[in-house]
Amino acid sequence: MTINISMLLHIYCCACYLLMLSLSLSLSQPMANTGNLDAAIEQLLHVEKQMRLAGDVAGTRKAATDILQLCFEARAWKTLNDQIVLLSKRRGQLKQAVTAMVQQAMQYIDETPDVETRIELIKTLNSVSAGKIYVEIERARLVKKLAKIKEEQGLIAEAADLMQEVAVETFGAMAKTEKIAFILEQVRLCLDRQDYVRAQILSRKISPRVFDADTSKEKRKPKEGDNVVEEPAADIPSLLELKRIYYELMIRYYSHNNDYLEICRCYKSIYEIPSVKENPSEWIPILRKICWYLVLAPHDPMQSSLLNSTLEDKNLSEIPNFKLLLKQIVTMEVIQWTTLWDTYKTEFENENISGKSLGEKAAEDLRQRIIEHNILVVSKYYARITLKRLAELLCLSVQEAEKHLSDMVVSKALVAKIDRPMGIVCFQTIKDSNDVLNSWAANLEKLLDLVEKSCHQIHKETMVHKAALKV
Repeated sequence: MTINISMLLHIYCCACYLLMLSLSLSLSQPMANTGNLDAAIEQLLHVEKQMRLAGDVAGTRKAATDILQLCFEARAWKTLNDQIVLLSKRRGQLKQAVTAMVQQAMQYIDETPDVETRIELIKTLNSVSAGKIYVEIERARLVKKLAKIKEEQGLIAEAADLMQEVAVETFGAMAKTEKIAFILEQVRLCLDRQDYVRAQILSRKISPRVFDADTSKEKRKPKEGDNVVEEPAADIPSLLELKRIYYELMIRYYSHNNDYLEICRCYKSIYEIPSVKENPSEWIPILRKICWYLVLAPHDPMQSSLLNSTLEDKNLSEIPNFKLLLKQIVTMEVIQWTTLWDTYKTEFENENISGKSLGEKAAEDLRQRIIEHNILVVSKYYARITLKRLAELLCLSVQEAEKHLSDMVVSKALVAKIDRPMGIVCFQTIKDSNDVLNSWAANLEKLLDLVEKSCHQIHKETMVHKAALKV
């Protein structure tokens, strides 16, 4: 059996380094306690150099973190910042040592005596971790802490700019929930500073399908070569809680543009969260909002589909007045605006979103939707009608009725033509020769079918009577 001389030398050197480290640590503790912090740090720096040059990862990491620990125990915050920068810039510094230093120093942030010291420590760690992929998650968490401090100081624009510098969607080792929480924080700060364009861009980084993932499945063990995903921070909400936060932020965004249909869809997604559906005190107010925004949304196929699916919901029977409201919208009958408003005015004014009532704009839009509904009903029952009669059915003046009708024609919600000199509205479309011939052919086919059925019935009755007479 041959003995490898180089291996024996390596083992001997490692043993000597570890002995030196233990002796230095035992000596540095009383020196630090007596106030001679600089001497203790100098001794540990010498040990750190020996370990680093020897390529000893564990020894280098231990020496670096012990230096930080000594500074923390002595409450020498300026020295702590200087040592973090010094150790990170030393020649050939191991990335494991830098990672350990950043992670340990992050634990000291909440122990700082004042805000200025806290900000200085965070900025020091940010500068150390900048551009280093192996501490990108720690840097994102540091930026989030700094942005929170800026927000508490009232500097929302600065906080938003800080958060936007970090693109967490490219971090392979960060947990999915932590990524989503970070992006949602970016969106919230943009909404707070009323930067709606950037808020929309950031929100598109999150696919709504990610919230439908099955969290009950056990996590599979990573195979060799796969990226190791770190556990999320302790303050990160669960996936379903993040889903609710996401849609609440989207409601804030769509409320800016009064996009009622999208707001309704957001509330629908919140309504389908299991924890919400199990609690009547939560789902009843949300279902009320769904009904209101369905009525406020313009008439289109998506609105019609959501309206019918909501009517089929059994929970709607718990709020019968809203069920009646949706049935009125679905039924092809003219709705009297004054009667409807008198019935639902109090509930409409009491309804709120984000602490604010629906507002006058929503009340105007509600009246507009009722008028549009009534015009659609009239177009179903009349081929031609006078403007005066149309205005009477809509409870409007002739000029207002004409304006609303024209708006619907321009938006292609309706096909109509107005003969202004005669004051007649025609809801029929002009058919070309092919359409006329096709309608005639269809009518002739129906006629011949009726004649054939009638002849068959006559022959049947004749045969029955002849058989009866013979008997």
